Parts: sequence; C-alpha cells; structure tokens
Amino acid sequence: MTDKPIREIIFYGDSFRYFYKKQSQKVKKKINWTIGLLKFLEVIPEKYIKHIEETDLYEIRVSFGNNIFRIFCFFDKGRIIIILNGFQKKTQKTPKTEIEKALKLKKEYYENKK
Repeated sequence: MTDKPIREIIFYGDSFRYFYKKQSQKVKKKINWTIGLLKFLEVIPEKYIKHIEETDLYEIRVSFGNNIFRIFCFFDKGRIIIILNGFQKKTQKTPKTEIEKALKLKKEYYENKK
C-alpha cells in the first residue's frame, strides 16, 4: 500500500450521504477503511469491490459482524471512483431497485457533467 492516493474518490449526490449518516460509528469506520483501500491499493481484492454483471457499475463490499453493506460506484476516467448509493444487504441477490437507482444516479452524473 502506498502513502499517496492512487485514485480519487468523489461522492455524487445525497444518496450515499443519507445512507452513511444512518450507520453506527463502527460501521462508518469500516466503510471509511474499505473506501481507503480503493484509494490506496493498486490492486483491490474482489472481497472489497466487485463488478456487477451486465452493467458498468461496481459494488463496494463492506461486512461488519453479521451485517452486509453494498455501496455502488463506477470509474470515471480510470483513476476516479464515483460513489453513488449504499444499502444494507438482507438477501443473497442484490435488489434490482438498488441497481436501477445507481444507474439513474450515474446517468444524472454524466448529464450534470456536460
């Protein structure tokens, strides 16, 4: 791990902030630690970030105790990660509504970027 950031992290919109605000201090600390890995590790293990099939989205994977959290993001210009929204995972499969929400936010991001 390097002491200089490899990637830039941008939090887009309010969805992630709203999700983050509702978490306990311990969960927030684990989310921050995991996002730190994205920022500083050249190669990120799939345990922490995974591509979502049939999209260009990724899910940041955070586990704390028996709780599982997912945070959607995508890469913009290679070294920039745009964080969109998060949720607590309660089933095996990622809910389509959460993926659709992330895709909508991503589209909004590019429209606002023009």
